[in-house]
Amino acid sequence: MNKTGKILLIVWLICSTGLQAQKNIYEAYKFDELSKEHRVLAILPFLTHLDLKDDMTNEELRALEKKEGLAVQNALETYFSKRKKKKKFSVEFQNTEDTNAMLAQNNISYENIDIYTTEQISKLLGVDGVISGTLDLNVLLSKGVATEFSIIDYFLGESNYGRIGIKISDGDTGKLLWKYEKEINKKSGKNTYDLIDRMMKLAARKFPYDREKRKERKKQRS
Repeated sequence: MNKTGKILLIVWLICSTGLQAQKNIYEAYKFDELSKEHRVLAILPFLTHLDLKDDMTNEELRALEKKEGLAVQNALETYFSKRKKKKKFSVEFQNTEDTNAMLAQNNISYENIDIYTTEQISKLLGVDGVISGTLDLNVLLSKGVATEFSIIDYFLGESNYGRIGIKISDGDTGKLLWKYEKEINKKSGKNTYDLIDRMMKLAARKFPYDREKRKERKKQRS
């Protein structure tokens, strides 16, 4: 492939990736109405399912799943913290150490958090809504993964590492406000922080608490 062909291929990949990101994003019709009083959101550990080839006990597997779920929670906090310095968001994000401490003080652990409702957790944490999600992996993303991609990997199915889903729910009603799903592969990033940084940048203009996005919506309504 010549230089021009490579450039066109890169442009096509970037455009198609951006379009795919938008297709995988859902936003509630009444988002503005439900979120108008939102000031603080909490980021919860992500519920993880690992499908690893290694031989290990159930206890070891559960421990690794918890580690991956906490890694996503930390990566999201890091991403939002960096963007917050540029005043990109209309909400604040609760410190994850405070979030996890309050959950533990109320006997809510990684193992049982899924039995509590969004309303219950939001009230306990004193926040207006929660960011949560799921993670399905066949690798330990937090340890780092190979990012070199070849067409052979694609056909052998060795380029796919799993899938991630991020959602935001209203604390008062428990209703789903926003959701973003994405496949994880060799092009997604070399580790958890890289993955979150890349995927959230793709969804940046669709993130509902982005100040610019909110301004655009107000203009459309006026």
